[in-house]
Amino acid sequence: MRVLGIETSCDETSAAVLEGTGNEIRMLSLVILSQDVHRIFGGVVPELASRAHLTAVVPVVRQALADANSSLEELDAVTVTYAPGLVGALLVGVSFGKALAHGLGIAVLGVHHMEGHLFAPSLEAADARPPFTALLVSGGHTMIVDVAAWGEYRLLGATRDDAAGEAFDKVAKLLGLPYPGGRHVESLARSGDPARHRFTRPMLRRDQRPGDPDYLDVSFSGLKTAVLHAVRDAERRGELDEAERAHIARGFQDALVETLVEKTGRAARQFGRQRVVLGGGVACNGALVAAMRDRLAADGVEVHAPSPRLATDNAAMIARAGIFRLERGERSGLDLNAYAAMPLPGLVDDGAR
Repeated sequence: MRVLGIETSCDETSAAVLEGTGNEIRMLSLVILSQDVHRIFGGVVPELASRAHLTAVVPVVRQALADANSSLEELDAVTVTYAPGLVGALLVGVSFGKALAHGLGIAVLGVHHMEGHLFAPSLEAADARPPFTALLVSGGHTMIVDVAAWGEYRLLGATRDDAAGEAFDKVAKLLGLPYPGGRHVESLARSGDPARHRFTRPMLRRDQRPGDPDYLDVSFSGLKTAVLHAVRDAERRGELDEAERAHIARGFQDALVETLVEKTGRAARQFGRQRVVLGGGVACNGALVAAMRDRLAADGVEVHAPSPRLATDNAAMIARAGIFRLERGERSGLDLNAYAAMPLPGLVDDGAR
């Protein structure tokens, strides 16, 4: 099976060609075109994102096909992100994908963006397959999911306010760093003193027990506010120099990372999982990956994190998740639409959360 994947959920226009069946999948090509214009505004502007996708989707798909040495006639299906994301941006990919598939007389399938992130690490690591505990951390989502099998998911924990990536971006702005802020905060934090600012670890207490409402959930709005106060205090003292900014960045990152690692470890222990899989843009954070591996090594738990290219929004993960669902006989009609929010498909409700 040869499948074209299309991803336009936010500010990356991406296309990829994958080939294979079951667990034997090869990535023949992956093209990702990022939109730098949003840096000027300190965040993604939906209308600009949609217009950029309109301009880029055709040449990006053409390049992905050329890189894969593939023609349109060799495709068996088109998979495209339909949710969640910016509706205008999603509609570009969905409309193009439906039209292309209809013109070729092949199947089209809408793929959930977050399910794509679950599959991404398996493109690089054969062992990154169920059963496992997943931590999905991006600009718009923070979720802890138990994956008993592909297509069978339990949502164990989620953010109650800011997503982890959103928190990084907001802290970066407070510290005068460029957008997107994750890699800039991480870089600055490397020279920070971890003892200078020890922020409270949000929703993380020793007396929490399985079944408590906040046992696996996370919240980062309070941490963001604590950083705001630290920045303002340093400004009043006239001490917000490069060194102090680094100390604040380190304190913020340590608090966020420790919270995510502890919550993910709790979920893995609760369900007896020996593998943890990270997905989403924040999975690029080296401090998070290192801390997760160090913390879970004592329990004999393997940690799989995708490379930066597959951690960020990309079409290869959409095609990979799509192949799984196509093999189950799933197809989308020409009434396939785009949605800003949509539950992860395959969620089971067994009282785990």
